[in-house]
Amino acid sequence: MLQLPLVVTAQVDLVLLLVSLLSLWTRLSHLSYPNAVVFDEVYYGQFVSLYMKRVFFIDDSGPPLGHMILALGAYLGGFDGNFVWNRIGAEYPSSVSVWSLRLLPALCGALCVPLVYLLTLELKFSHLSALGAALLLLLENSLIVQSRFMLLESVLIFFVLLAFFCYLRFHNAPNSWFRYSWLLLSGASCAAAVGVKYMGVFSYLLLLGVASLHTWSLIGDRTVSHLSVYVQCVCRVVCLLVVPVLLYVFWFYVHLSVLNRSGPHDQLMSSAFQASLEGGLSRITQGQPLEVAYGSQVTLRSSASQPIPCWLHSHKANYPIRYENGRGSSHQQQVTCYPFKDVNNWWIIKDPGRQELVVSSPPRPVRHGDVIQLVHGMTSRFLNSHDVAAPMSPHAQEVSGYIDFNVSMPAQNLWKVDISNREVESESWKTILSEVRLVHVNTSAVLRLSGVSLPDWGFRQLEVVADKLFKVHSSSLDWTVEEHRYGTSQEQKEREAELHSPTHIDVDRKISFWAKFLELQWKMLTVKQEDSEHKYSSSPLEWVTMETNIAYWLHSSTNAQIHLIGNPVSWSVANLSLLAYQLLAAVYLLRRRRGYKDLPDAVWCQFVCLGCVCVGGWLVNFLPFFLMEKTLFLYHYLPALCYLYLLSPALLEHTHTHLLSVTHRRALCVCVAAMLLSVFLSYRTFCPLTYGSPELSANQLQGLKWRDSWDILYRRR
Repeated sequence: MLQLPLVVTAQVDLVLLLVSLLSLWTRLSHLSYPNAVVFDEVYYGQFVSLYMKRVFFIDDSGPPLGHMILALGAYLGGFDGNFVWNRIGAEYPSSVSVWSLRLLPALCGALCVPLVYLLTLELKFSHLSALGAALLLLLENSLIVQSRFMLLESVLIFFVLLAFFCYLRFHNAPNSWFRYSWLLLSGASCAAAVGVKYMGVFSYLLLLGVASLHTWSLIGDRTVSHLSVYVQCVCRVVCLLVVPVLLYVFWFYVHLSVLNRSGPHDQLMSSAFQASLEGGLSRITQGQPLEVAYGSQVTLRSSASQPIPCWLHSHKANYPIRYENGRGSSHQQQVTCYPFKDVNNWWIIKDPGRQELVVSSPPRPVRHGDVIQLVHGMTSRFLNSHDVAAPMSPHAQEVSGYIDFNVSMPAQNLWKVDISNREVESESWKTILSEVRLVHVNTSAVLRLSGVSLPDWGFRQLEVVADKLFKVHSSSLDWTVEEHRYGTSQEQKEREAELHSPTHIDVDRKISFWAKFLELQWKMLTVKQEDSEHKYSSSPLEWVTMETNIAYWLHSSTNAQIHLIGNPVSWSVANLSLLAYQLLAAVYLLRRRRGYKDLPDAVWCQFVCLGCVCVGGWLVNFLPFFLMEKTLFLYHYLPALCYLYLLSPALLEHTHTHLLSVTHRRALCVCVAAMLLSVFLSYRTFCPLTYGSPELSANQLQGLKWRDSWDILYRRR
């Protein structure tokens, strides 16, 4: 029976509540200032606008979840995507809610502070250490700047910290089924971190390593039954491997479902992918015949997207009799790859045993293994290859439109159809769906795009050659029928007119989500935008000593400005902590090897766990950048820096508790208090460059240039 009165008892950590409120205040106050595009907002804003218009795009820097989070904030603020993101410093119009554009990254940045507090407690350190870690993050100027704009680092750091907090909460919790909800949330957070930026993979792998060690220890625990060990291992695999993979796929499912309209990046994708989008190629290919038949008029698109997408092409111009290096050519008609839609891209599929260039009734489909001829639609030249060196790739054969000059050079214009993605041997050649290799019958060479630009005599179009299959990368060998019509005119003049009037035969040509997902993954990994030097790019070694900064925004007429600059005192404390932990760990290991156990087993395990999470987190988020061939910036170091801010207070507590006498402990407390005061004063000093206000004079700005390598901008009056 219900007992009255009903009483609810709650415990509130007032310190946690206080740092949470302070974090919200430092990250969210005056969020709409400046009312202008700040640094990489010009980059991410383009993708947000495309989301609002549901236009497809590719961002080779990472998966789509981060963009979707930014787009969600824009959507909640009523943003319609109608803003031109063309320059840093451009003023936002009154119709754009700047606050909503920046809200979600700022919230994620604010929540990182209480997360660090809780994570320190899960590492089994005191509330004082947790407070110290929270204060270091709270007063870190670079993290504040990165959180207050439409950028993704704060979102990435939030999900990484959440993943580790949830996993350690699971590991430390009493043995019950409820604790697996924490493990499930940890796996979901890992998927979110990877979904925001591929940099999240580094922390995800570290968490998997820690979880593997714990699982290995569980397997060796003889007090746990075999069934329980099996069930727990399966649960860990499901939560930390299966769930993240499924969620990673889900991010792309949402991405591809929302972005269903043709856009600026379509040309990077296959013809089948393009045809699945509204507008663009789908408007051109709507109602095309599905099966390629003898007499079909087709355009052949190279499956290689590098250097640019292009179509097999010919025109009324011949190869030079001799090239500049003295080599000779066949002087036959040029065959190239042209990166634009053009009537000279049309070819006719001909049966070598018949003269007709029209489709019979019923149509006779071309199948894998068939031998065909390709006739250029506008000039009636046969696609030909022979033992003549290609103009720019002399190791390969020249490809030409055959002209009989009566010089003992017979036509070699037979090509075997090899459908590389066939499911059965007798498969027919399908529009858009089939990836075909054209094998020269006489020489067994394969038609391919070399990717080299021809000189002026070739109108700077791309070279097409015939080459041996084993010599070249597979993507440059494949061709796809993109535009297709059934030819009905035998006469040349009628046929030329016919090339401008497509037939309409309704055929459903949808491709599966999995096909689009796998193609998009491959393009994101292989299609790289050209990296160029940037004024504020830097190397990883410059991050550690904060030799560099980034000017994010400068007022058009005053000295008000925002810079990505770290808190110099906090940065120094982090570096000293990293060095101190490594030295202390080396001493401990050497002494334990000699049989001296300076620490109880529980404390030693705590110390090792601290190193695995914090030092390991710093290493996996810092060292990979030495191997990356991309433009790097200071903000790439921020995830690694957060791990050091976790390490510093915990290491001080370890030193205070286990290494110092009472007298030395008092001295350490005084030093820590002085250090925290210095951190706060340093934060206050750089606040004008963190928030862009108040405006400073040129002399005051000059005084903030603590390092000669910093680029502080100012106007003298």
